[in-house]
Amino acid sequence: MIRIIPSLFALGLLCATPASAQDRPVVVELFTSQGCSSCPAADKILAELAQRDDVIALALHVDYWDYIGWKDRFGDPDHAARQRAYAIASGRKSVYTPEMIVNGLTDVVGAKPMAVSKAISEHKNDPALVKLDLARNGDTLEIDASVLAGAKGPFTVHMLRYTPEATTEIKRGENAGKTFEYHNIAQNWTVLGEWDAKAPLDMSTPLPGDLPVVIIVQQSVAGPIVAAARIR
Repeated sequence: MIRIIPSLFALGLLCATPASAQDRPVVVELFTSQGCSSCPAADKILAELAQRDDVIALALHVDYWDYIGWKDRFGDPDHAARQRAYAIASGRKSVYTPEMIVNGLTDVVGAKPMAVSKAISEHKNDPALVKLDLARNGDTLEIDASVLAGAKGPFTVHMLRYTPEATTEIKRGENAGKTFEYHNIAQNWTVLGEWDAKAPLDMSTPLPGDLPVVIIVQQSVAGPIVAAARIR
């Protein structure tokens, strides 16, 4: 595994004007770890992104740094597997933290706000390929999607929940003695199924509890993200 220790830049570069209701959110996935001394700067950037309506910012804590002294309480081997799938899809031979993947395509060092901001701005111009709508009915989530001009399936439909905020005191490892706040912590990532896109998607799934939910429609398991929506 490779760890990149990035330079830090001003977080103000990530500020953006609020999105209109018609804007499609850009998905930013941060692969991070409580055991990585380079990650707190990226975690802070993700906290800024989590406040934006035009971005769905997700922290996917990995487990492959646990061996160096601190077990990440949010670490999930499935997150590491997703990160490796992205690496394979893009022809890269290694993974690292902190890494951000923007809309399933663009790989940037997560602690470089200028690069992150540039990637988000570029993906705001991605063509609309899928119309996605969510509705909550009690403990059930209703998912409706339809393809727009130029879109071709099949697509993978992902679902996840996230914890908006949590605080952890790190007692061992590279960040020993520090306390950090984490935001939009992904959990229970599930593939709901494959959608061939030959007909509109109309499906429902159980949605217990009050945590926010995100639905992502993606080409293959780790390809471009063509649509995403959430209910907070």
